[in-house]
Amino acid sequence: VNIVAFGNERGGFSEDNQQPSLIWSYLGRSALISQIDSSLSASHVGNPVFTEYQACVFGNVRLVVHDCPVWAIFDSDWYTSCTLIGGADIIVIKYSVNDKTSFQELKDSYVPMVKKALNHSSVPVIISAVGARKNGVPCTCPLCTSDRRSCVTNSEGVQLAKELGATYLELLTLNDFYVQKYFGGVLEYFMIQTLNQKSSEKMKKKKKMQKCHRVQPPQLEQPEKMPILKGETSHYNADLHKLLCCCQCADVAFYPEDLSTAVEAHKIILCSVSHLFMLLFGVKSPSDVHDASIVQLAQSLFVVEVGDPFPFSSHGVPPCISPFRVVVKDSVFCSCLPDILHFIYSGAFQWEQLEEDIKKRLKDPDKTEHVLEKVKCILKTPGKLNTVKDCKSHQIKRLYNTSLRLFFNTPVLADVIFKIQGATVPAHRAVLVARCEVMAAMFNGNYLEANSILVPVYGVSKDTFLSFLEYLYTDSCCPASILQAMSLLICAEMYQVMRLQHICELYIITQLQSMPSRELASTNLSIVSLLKKAKFHNSDCLSTWLLHFIATNYLIFSQKPEFQELSVEERNFVEMRRWPSNLYLKQLADYRNYIHSQKCHCIVM
Repeated sequence: VNIVAFGNERGGFSEDNQQPSLIWSYLGRSALISQIDSSLSASHVGNPVFTEYQACVFGNVRLVVHDCPVWAIFDSDWYTSCTLIGGADIIVIKYSVNDKTSFQELKDSYVPMVKKALNHSSVPVIISAVGARKNGVPCTCPLCTSDRRSCVTNSEGVQLAKELGATYLELLTLNDFYVQKYFGGVLEYFMIQTLNQKSSEKMKKKKKMQKCHRVQPPQLEQPEKMPILKGETSHYNADLHKLLCCCQCADVAFYPEDLSTAVEAHKIILCSVSHLFMLLFGVKSPSDVHDASIVQLAQSLFVVEVGDPFPFSSHGVPPCISPFRVVVKDSVFCSCLPDILHFIYSGAFQWEQLEEDIKKRLKDPDKTEHVLEKVKCILKTPGKLNTVKDCKSHQIKRLYNTSLRLFFNTPVLADVIFKIQGATVPAHRAVLVARCEVMAAMFNGNYLEANSILVPVYGVSKDTFLSFLEYLYTDSCCPASILQAMSLLICAEMYQVMRLQHICELYIITQLQSMPSRELASTNLSIVSLLKKAKFHNSDCLSTWLLHFIATNYLIFSQKPEFQELSVEERNFVEMRRWPSNLYLKQLADYRNYIHSQKCHCIVM
């Protein structure tokens, strides 16, 4: 029995984080579970993606549980998340009733992805709302919204369950009653249903095997294995950190009060991680921030001067863009600014490393604590307490691909406008230069675009270009169709963004693999046309896979007019690897002749 669990039921990063998870509590307490083993799967940056538990249930039934506390797997690795859901017999979705923000993100962003991955399958889903609401019974007055902002109501959980066709449970605490009897009872019911279904399918298969004849039909061999495409590791944080090192498109410089030295940076990156910098650079007003400590720190720590020329050559910034000069009033903080910017540009999740760097630089515990408190205030969310836990690595490791999304396709801080198909799309040079080498050369070389605000784009549609920019800003994409994925692949090849090209290849392959034979035979989608485009745009892995796909589904594609468009070399490749083979078809014809000559009835045929 395969169970996949998604979500964090511990209420963000509160003190409950020390408590065992719902899945581990159930496995440890249930009398039906034995021989528990666990292993951790890590992503490319070493952060845990999911924990795999293996155990025995009902005596000799093997139980495999994948517990994914972080929903980021849907953003960073759509292929893996679809594979997990596709292989699941039971799905568990968990959330804390006291974490309204995470619940809203789950409802708006990830539930549609789960529904898409399920693809109308009959896999049972359990939604578990964990925890006792801290503000008591929510107010039912339609004019009172204070309760509803801080916790998730019962009706919201029930509505979410209706959308997924799921079973809804409320677990006030993770004790024996709620975990073992309530949650465990429902989970074990679905386990039994799953085992009964698998047992029924096994018996049907066994009965078919028993219907044999003295003369067996020819054995159809499996088709040749298709090449496996592996996704490229993300280098999102490394790209942004490299931007700090090269200082291309820098539009802000930090100075000490004596103006002796300058540290260059980028407004878009700083504003993506801090409400204080949004306030400093005019993105937000003091009335928008709603936090007096942030406003006070901005006024006491920095002085902004607009339009002063840089004492250096700012590569990639057109002359019409006014740079910012920021004077840092605190000399101790100013001396640590290179380490703080390194921390921010590295993804803002290596807090422990920042502490070590500042300790080495200052060698004074009081000054170190003074600087770290200011950094915490810079990174804090308005209205929330500023704690050390909020700055730990796992808490803010996804600042960029969530916060930079706020600046995607908006004119706020934009310093370049793309003109495409009669429409305009605002963007930010710093993000484009960091994430795309072609655009880095375009904005830094002796090209017209380097000194121009308006940049025309040809050879790609507006929707495709927006999807391309969204990937640059968020490091994720989710095409709506195979044709859109192919258009995005062509755009990625044009701008030499290889990882996006691989993501589109994996999406196309996944969609084609999941297409039933009847749909494949009736679809208007031309696989040969996809093959031609993949070859023309240097997608060798995808073109090779498509040739194998045509060969594996030879009986379908050989009847289509597009099959004649294959070149001689491609036709020879397909004929050599066709499935079923000519030898099998000859053996099948001989077997049919034998059956008819014996005047006997063949159940198989």
